[in-house]
This record gives sequence, C-alpha cells and structure tokens, in this order.
Amino acid sequence: MLKVEVYSKNICPYCVKAKQLLKLKGVEDSIVEYNIESNQEKLKEMLTRSGGRKTVPQIFINDVHIGGCDDLYAMDTAGKLDGLLKQ
Repeated sequence: MLKVEVYSKNICPYCVKAKQLLKLKGVEDSIVEYNIESNQEKLKEMLTRSGGRKTVPQIFINDVHIGGCDDLYAMDTAGKLDGLLKQ
C-alpha cells in the first residue's frame, strides 16, 4: 500500500506545488500531511528522518526520503516518480 508523507507549514507555496503534482499523479488518497507549525513532535520527527533538513515540504514515499518540492519535480522530470508511486 502506497504511503506518501508530506511535512508542511500553513503558508508554504512549495508545499502546495508538491501536493498538486502528487494529486496529478493520482495519489491524493495516499497523502498524509503533517503540519510542523502546530506539532513540535512532528517537527522533531521530520528533522530526524530528513537528516536535519529544515525546509518544507519534506516528502517521503513509502518511507524513502524524496526531499523537497524541487527534488520531487526533478524525480518526475527524470521519469523516476511514477515507478516509485506504483510500488
């Protein structure tokens, strides 16, 4: 079962852009979003899982760290995103 996790903040155009791409890919129902502004435990979790990256979004697909919005789009451009979303 596909699991897409997005760590985000309230006002974040990159978070919106990343979620738009994921929705275009048809995985909207698999997205679990964690707002790190309102949940300090999720912030700590994000920092640990991402190797200390503090920017949002931080995206994980089936527990694999993808990175941020630019990383997600780069993976799509390289033709690697669809395969990962179908695992």
